Amino acid sequence: MSAVNDFGFHGLTPDVQLDAIESLGIYPQSGLLTLNSYENRVYQFRCENNHRYVVKFYRPDRWSNQQIQEEHEFAADLQDDELSVVAPLMIHGASLHHFNGYRFALFPSMGGRPFEVDNLDHLEIVGHSLGRLHAISSTRSFSHRRVLEPNAWGQAALQSLRGCQLIPSALKNDYLSTATLLLNDICEQMAGKNYQAIRLHGDLHPGNILWTDNGATLVDLDDACMGPAVQDIWMMLSGERSQQLLQLDVIVEAYNEFSHFNPDELQLIEPLRGLRMLHHNAWLAKRWSDPAFPNHFPWFGEVDFWYQSLQDLNGQRRAMQDAPLRFGPSWS
Repeated sequence: MSAVNDFGFHGLTPDVQLDAIESLGIYPQSGLLTLNSYENRVYQFRCENNHRYVVKFYRPDRWSNQQIQEEHEFAADLQDDELSVVAPLMIHGASLHHFNGYRFALFPSMGGRPFEVDNLDHLEIVGHSLGRLHAISSTRSFSHRRVLEPNAWGQAALQSLRGCQLIPSALKNDYLSTATLLLNDICEQMAGKNYQAIRLHGDLHPGNILWTDNGATLVDLDDACMGPAVQDIWMMLSGERSQQLLQLDVIVEAYNEFSHFNPDELQLIEPLRGLRMLHHNAWLAKRWSDPAFPNHFPWFGEVDFWYQSLQDLNGQRRAMQDAPLRFGPSWS
């Protein structure tokens, strides 16, 4: 019988975790240290030959085997082309393993420090990495993983938010109406835009970039998808508009040494930001029955959060009416 229950990980006890790892002929000599992951369950350990590993247990019913395998093959493609990315290990001829109803993979444990988002030298190196990534990823398409399509993603988010019992009743109609209007704005602005859908990291925020003496290492391809190149760029931008323009110039100049960035995609930054806002709140609502989420995101259940979130949605609608970011004179 499967160990999976409603929130997916109830049966993933420490004994099951260890038995799963040992089924591969790898025997942990340390305890399993929980790493910062919520969608999956991820642990670091040291084995008998003093090698350090990370084991990821995938959330049941989220991805198909084909989708996970395609993620693994994508990481292997990037690594084969000498891009610094953490890819799953091949063990007994496979990267995806099964035990007691769970699917899991082993990765090498990588040391490093956080990526400095305000460091222009770091941004230049990240721009090189992204240009190389997209040069490789654009050579073929995913067959099983999702396409970043705003209406489908947004409607799924709205469905989760409609069923969310945490939104204050006095606010819910206004909140859902505003979320619907934001999605309409997103779909309208993204409709007919000139971009090529390529294989993406998909969730390339600074936390998914590990900094080492050799530069940037990309981690966690769990959300890899098909979509516009700018999806892997816009989350690197922060601060005031003038700061974002400088950051964008640094990233894209480095990016263009390996791939050509289509400047028309700059129009997609704010719609993609709005889509992420909807998706993030819907993700928390959908996962709230998993005890890890109330423990790590307690503010999501507070009334003040939802009032602030409504203001943020309205603010994003206004931001989408502003002129999109543009390159400086050197890019015209």
